[in-house]
Amino acid sequence: MQAAVLEPPNSTGYPWPSSPGTCVSQALTTHSKNDSIVEGLPGLYVALPVVYSVICALGLTGNTAVIYVLLREPKMQTVTHVFILNLAVADVLFTLVLPVSIAEHLLQRWPFGELLCKLVLAADHYNLFSSAYFLAAMSVDRYRVVLATARSLRAPRGRTLRAARRASRCIWLGVTVLVLPFFAFAGVYRNELQVRSCGLSFPQPERAWFQASRIYTLVLGFVLPMCALCGLYADLLRRLHTLRLRSGAKALGKARRKVTALVLAVLAVGLVCWTPFHLASVVALTTDVPQTPLVIGISYTITSLSYASSCLNPFLYAFLDSGFRKNFWAAFRCQGP
Repeated sequence: MQAAVLEPPNSTGYPWPSSPGTCVSQALTTHSKNDSIVEGLPGLYVALPVVYSVICALGLTGNTAVIYVLLREPKMQTVTHVFILNLAVADVLFTLVLPVSIAEHLLQRWPFGELLCKLVLAADHYNLFSSAYFLAAMSVDRYRVVLATARSLRAPRGRTLRAARRASRCIWLGVTVLVLPFFAFAGVYRNELQVRSCGLSFPQPERAWFQASRIYTLVLGFVLPMCALCGLYADLLRRLHTLRLRSGAKALGKARRKVTALVLAVLAVGLVCWTPFHLASVVALTTDVPQTPLVIGISYTITSLSYASSCLNPFLYAFLDSGFRKNFWAAFRCQGP
């Protein structure tokens, strides 16, 4: 899929550029001035595969380790870790398709069949939507836990492993519904240069469908979950402040430190990695961006930043957990000679 702010090419169908995705060379191969762009960005041809390979290696290794430890250690079977496990699965699905993106970029064409094109685009968008909604689910869980701790309650009512697994299944089902349009419209086509490309081909009027696709991804994949997350933590901080005024409980200071650290970690990965990409989508919706080498370079930089969230998640959501670190080292020490 194209980089963040690139407009659709003048071809028989528009590849959907509203998410970081797998057809990473499409902006170069479908542009009518393909040769001049490649010549204008010689470093991009080399840099992108290197950056994507690093993200793929770190993301696949880190998230696989998270999955292994969480499934292996009974002590790690908690509500929070159920959501971390599902988040890691979503990130693994995404890193598994990155080698296809690298191959397409290096070959400057789509060398695979239509079924793989559909699967790759679906996996790509699974990562975008599932990351946002599992992040929101973890935030709701933390919200309830911190409030219960501040009120000296043992645990929020109904907070069980069974409920967390049920919520995870509902998220995957909802994400599947959101991803269905990507799977349906995905396909392999030839652009005006007769180069095979993988993207989403829209019916007429193509421009209207293109704009609708941007809004669809922006609202459902970013605005709604992030607004809910920010509102949740704003309400939590307000409630904690009120409770602190009414109570001198020693546990409250610790609960507030936990939620402050959590707010910083969650908002950092969500906003720093994804906000530039979605802002670029807004720019593409409202302005006619010239397809200069500088714009294309910025587009791929923004897209790479959104990719990076998949390799940062294991560190932000798992390795900062002291219990996880202990079980991680114990698990891998047992595998040694």
